[in-house]
Amino acid sequence: MSNKNKLLNGVVYSTNKSYQYETNEANPVETLPPNKQILKIRLETKHRGGKEATVISNFVGLDNDAEKLAKILKTKCGVGGSYKDGEIIIQGDMRNRIKLLLIEMGYQTKG
Repeated sequence: MSNKNKLLNGVVYSTNKSYQYETNEANPVETLPPNKQILKIRLETKHRGGKEATVISNFVGLDNDAEKLAKILKTKCGVGGSYKDGEIIIQGDMRNRIKLLLIEMGYQTKG
């Protein structure tokens, strides 16, 4: 059995030749330019074994671009971190430093 129709929504078969099927595919989100983004910066300690982590959220764009931004921030701060579940996580309390770096890169920040 073929899986070519697994993304179709609601209709098994239609005889109408001009019928447009709805799909479950999400449209890929293009990365907004830095000056159009407002990133939220917060400090988290919960669920991290008591260690602090700076979390940057509200990045609008492709995962690859968010991962590149995370790598730049980790390198400039000299710490570890990751990009997971739509959030950039940087080890330690780096809120002030990250805010300055993001502003230099053209991003708007909150927090």
